[in-house]
Amino acid sequence: MAAEKYEYGIDFDRIAAIDIHTHVEVDGHGHKAYDDELVDAVGRYFKRGPGALSSVDALADEYRRHNTAAVVFTIDARTGMRHVPNSIEDLIAGAVRNNDVLIPFGTVDPLTGEEAVHGVHKQLELGVKGFKFHPSLQGFEPNDRAYYPIYSAIADAGVPALFHTGQTGIGSGLPGGHGVKLRYSDPMLLDDVAADFPELTIVMAHPAVPWVDAQIAIATHKANVYVDLSGWSPKYFPENLIRYTNGPLKHKMLFGSDYPLITPDRWLSDFAKLPIKDEVRPLVLKENAAKLLGL
Repeated sequence: MAAEKYEYGIDFDRIAAIDIHTHVEVDGHGHKAYDDELVDAVGRYFKRGPGALSSVDALADEYRRHNTAAVVFTIDARTGMRHVPNSIEDLIAGAVRNNDVLIPFGTVDPLTGEEAVHGVHKQLELGVKGFKFHPSLQGFEPNDRAYYPIYSAIADAGVPALFHTGQTGIGSGLPGGHGVKLRYSDPMLLDDVAADFPELTIVMAHPAVPWVDAQIAIATHKANVYVDLSGWSPKYFPENLIRYTNGPLKHKMLFGSDYPLITPDRWLSDFAKLPIKDEVRPLVLKENAAKLLGL
């Protein structure tokens, strides 16, 4: 029996916000996104209790409570992390079940070459609305031309590519950071991709500590580059990031929580305390993402 294709069922006029960055960490078979050592380390870093892994249906229930749509994804880092990810097909099927609040992004392992390109096409057929990459976990330099066929396939489909940038909590506190190399997530590597694929919409995920100024420069310079503000409580945002959110990048900044690592309750509460202009808040919380997703 063919898998059902995802179609939007979200009332975008009614919802209050669009969270562009949430993780599905365990699939319907109980398989986890990360190995047990990483799961435990992530839990300590983000001060999460045991058994707090997010499933697609529980995530949907949480976002219905907030009257908020959520982009959901997992990360295929099977080569870099030597761990088979939780099922992307299961995630897409869950988004189909919960299409009143969830928007699925796909994932492929860039290190698998032509298989990754085939994966992009297959997931597009299932209705994904974008793709998620984590260069540090997946172990690749985004501007290596070996990966350009993947970006070309995504660009041809007219959907965005979301890249982790900056520091990551995954592997933090472990010897050698569990093999995770931060340099792969330097946003300057994405400047090359943005220049070589002007038709590809790129989202740089998270305030890219320690490269926030470089990230701001890229988003200011490249019309096809956006920034999602997930992964950090807004109370820790650098002053320069807040200034550009209120000014030159007000149409480029996107609400993202990094759920369940940071909850929408916490992010939204802390964002409300920032000196963000009244006319900019709805852009960040909803309108910029709606434009990005072609709604």
